[in-house]
Amino acid sequence: MTNLITRLDDISQTYDALFVDLWGCLHNGLRPYAPAVAALQKFRAGGGVVMLLTNSPRPRASVQAQIDQIGVPRNTYDDITSSGDASQMGMMAGLVGRKVFHLGPEKDLSFFNDIDSDLGGDPIERVALEQATGIICTGLFDDQTEGPEDYRATLLYAKQKGLKLLCSNPDIQVDYADKRIYCAGAIAELYTQMGGESLYFGKPHSPIYDLARNRLAAIRPVVDDQILCIGDGINTDILGGLSNGLDTLFITSGLARGEFGDDAETPDPGALVRFFGHHQVSPTATITALA
Repeated sequence: MTNLITRLDDISQTYDALFVDLWGCLHNGLRPYAPAVAALQKFRAGGGVVMLLTNSPRPRASVQAQIDQIGVPRNTYDDITSSGDASQMGMMAGLVGRKVFHLGPEKDLSFFNDIDSDLGGDPIERVALEQATGIICTGLFDDQTEGPEDYRATLLYAKQKGLKLLCSNPDIQVDYADKRIYCAGAIAELYTQMGGESLYFGKPHSPIYDLARNRLAAIRPVVDDQILCIGDGINTDILGGLSNGLDTLFITSGLARGEFGDDAETPDPGALVRFFGHHQVSPTATITALA
């Protein structure tokens, strides 16, 4: 059974580094959660390292600009590793060819424009779907009004052409303030269900964890059993941490908040057991919200 805690302090002394999710953990898309900010600042003040680990399709410089804008203080964390960073590595390796169709909003264009020169590879050209050798999916064109089914015809055409789809954000949904919106992972999931091939680099898949470990090592060498992964995504943050041999802290007030009874502050233990059993995972610890 998972260890139920009320504050990060209850277990933080066991760890030297945290891999911390953003949406639903540190902020809600519009503003940061003050208790979460304070908890991470305190962990860092005690000598710990905080790596923000996000399935954002944007590279870390763009992620940092985004969280600056919504008010996350820079002394909350040491570095950022994004699904966008890891996915750029796959793109520049040519896994979906050099002429790609961008399925996603213009706000994600930093994925193509902000590329580390160390990645090498020939230039990537964004083209129309008819000329593409593959698809880069960073999200929906309009995540406020659309869902994955709006893309079925496009995906059917891509499947018939035999195009691979590189998904730069494996999240299915996130909560934007009080609204739940679809992410690139929902498009990739549908494409796979239709018989297409989707490639993933973010949580829960290993490339993003390998990259995060490398960036962590540049700050301070930390062994795996001293790293704690924190997040609200049972199939991303928790499954990813466990699959990569890392301890995990599950936040119940995020994506799965409706699963644990009517009192969000006091999750029903039986509901937790059933939920974890259904997903076949057992987080190291569980907390209502990061504080």
